Amino acid sequence: MTKTGTLRSGGQLVVDTLVAYGVDRVYCVPGESYLTVLDALHDAPGIETITCRQEGGAAMMAEADGKLTGRPGICMVTRGPGATNASAGLHVAHQDSTPMIMFIGQVDRGAMERGAFQEIDYRRMFGEVAKWVAQIDRADRVQEMVARAFAVATSGRPGPVVLALPEDMLDDVAMAVELTPRRRLETYPSDEQMAEVAARLQAAERPLVILGGTGWDQETCAAVRAFAEQSGLPVAASFRRQDLFDNDHPNFIGDVGVGLNPKLRQRIEQSDLLLVIGSRLGEMVTGGYSMIAIPQPKQEMIHVLSGPEELGRVYQPALAINATPRGFAKGLKAISVKPRDGWRDWLSAGRAEYEAWQKPATIPGPVQMGPIIHWLREHLPDDAVITNGAGNFSVWVHRFFRFRKFGTQLAPTSGSMGYGYPAAVAAKIRHPDRAVVCVAGDGDFMMTGQELATAVQYGAGVIVILVDNGMYGTIRMHQERNFPARTVATDLKNPDFAILARAYGAHGETVERTEDFAPAFERASASGLPAIIHVKIAQEAITPSQSISQIRAAALEKA
Repeated sequence: MTKTGTLRSGGQLVVDTLVAYGVDRVYCVPGESYLTVLDALHDAPGIETITCRQEGGAAMMAEADGKLTGRPGICMVTRGPGATNASAGLHVAHQDSTPMIMFIGQVDRGAMERGAFQEIDYRRMFGEVAKWVAQIDRADRVQEMVARAFAVATSGRPGPVVLALPEDMLDDVAMAVELTPRRRLETYPSDEQMAEVAARLQAAERPLVILGGTGWDQETCAAVRAFAEQSGLPVAASFRRQDLFDNDHPNFIGDVGVGLNPKLRQRIEQSDLLLVIGSRLGEMVTGGYSMIAIPQPKQEMIHVLSGPEELGRVYQPALAINATPRGFAKGLKAISVKPRDGWRDWLSAGRAEYEAWQKPATIPGPVQMGPIIHWLREHLPDDAVITNGAGNFSVWVHRFFRFRKFGTQLAPTSGSMGYGYPAAVAAKIRHPDRAVVCVAGDGDFMMTGQELATAVQYGAGVIVILVDNGMYGTIRMHQERNFPARTVATDLKNPDFAILARAYGAHGETVERTEDFAPAFERASASGLPAIIHVKIAQEAITPSQSISQIRAAALEKA
């Protein structure tokens, strides 16, 4: 650590502050606008600098790292095109409530407001998708503002922060100051609030718990699980947060998101008390805001959130509690709720509906995705990390896989295509001894597939299950529902992805029958290399429960 009173350049002070806050990894695409920071990273052996192939991939890797660690993921990009490319990952961090700090090289201070080469006012550009956007114009304020970035990114509802770094400021010098990293800020419920939680739960006939959001860890998940066991409460996970509760546990009744089990939706609507911990209850969790009435839910609601500005924003709960999941979990240890008559049947019925929903129906074509996901569920270790981007292919993962441990699911609640592969690379770099599997669609993978070069460069042995149906499947599905047999702009002409993998120096396999999948996966795993398993499925197999022809026929009949 640099001594107090030492003269340091602005670029060195940026890196000094990252070191002081325990940052061990930076994802970047290098640029001349922040060369002084890159030079300072050369003298920071405790920070690994990961060079990515496109700024969107770098930002998504940083976001995924923030999800995995609970600490701000760090991304560095250059001005103008670099920043605009990176905006996709910034948007994921914003919607997913992930702590993240993005540093952007900026034009010289003397050239600003002239429309200089690649000049952008980032405060205006990113004001909607970041918790705080600032520009550091003086070297003697670098440490102050970077420290504040860590505080903002991790407090309340976590999220991304953007700091612009003028190129000439990075060369200025200032005195270094000693930094003491702040402890993570937790908010806790009061004793009176927890007593009310217990009383409301005890009085309910059909209670149901929904878990979501960020700010969790294994201890917190274990505390909530223990409370659910002791109380006999059914537990559901919000959209793409299934790893917050062991899916094999008898108290787990499913996930609340896209492709929602109709039985689970009915159960939520019939509940007389919803205990919502961590989830904002956004559009994807509420069936487009149709499942829970606005602003006054029909169900009594206890809403627990770390961001006070979100409490009452859409739903007016019977009891609003401003607390982090960790803080609320500690409060649960102090109360006791005894199972009431009828709760056992309420729970067992919900569990039975979940297990029935997990039995895959036959889909068109020789490749059956349901059995493939079942095979992964039975053969991957419990700590394997599963990632995905956006597209209909992801429904098979969410519906048929079972997440058993915290920190095993990386998926964008923002619905961003291209997220799964960069997230998987970041996960494998963070946890090299754990299996990491990315399930991607063909259109989805092609948005960030160049990061396969990053995986090869850093030895990140991610296995991609690339589900190829030759189209943008989700949009095709919506076209058939709204404009049956009038499709446009959704067909894709794809490469041979197995050959593409080998061209990068990775392992490639092609699967055209269900029975070929298991040996292909085992060969990919044994290779120790980054790998793509190119799974070709029929275009008719658009969802686990309906084919394109069935969707079209239903739309034509309705018309």
